[in-house]
Amino acid sequence: MKTVTVAACVLSFALIGAPPHGCAQDGKPYDEKLMRLSEVLGAVHYLRELCGANEGQYWRDRMRELMDAEGSTALRRARLTRAFNQGYRSYSRTYITCSPSAQTAITRFLSEGSEISEGLLKSFP
Repeated sequence: MKTVTVAACVLSFALIGAPPHGCAQDGKPYDEKLMRLSEVLGAVHYLRELCGANEGQYWRDRMRELMDAEGSTALRRARLTRAFNQGYRSYSRTYITCSPSAQTAITRFLSEGSEISEGLLKSFP
């Protein structure tokens, strides 16, 4: 029965973007930054491939590592996945070829991702 409840919570979150009443809250104080980092990873994954970086699954693997470290529940993993996919999809709709603007976006995202990561690391002694 617990598996059904968790699955219902994950599905509800995926459909409406927030956990429904009765689903356990497993948020952490740094979740907003973590979700943004996930979104940045998705965007970088798409844009670097578009611009011929030939990195294969490098950025998706970084996301998998983040999920392994922070995805303590099915709902939490779903939220992280959703943020990554949102970043990927947003930029796949915006850029269909590598352009100077896409290169600028990559540079900005790499800088932002680094800042978020360093900030999160500094938060934990």
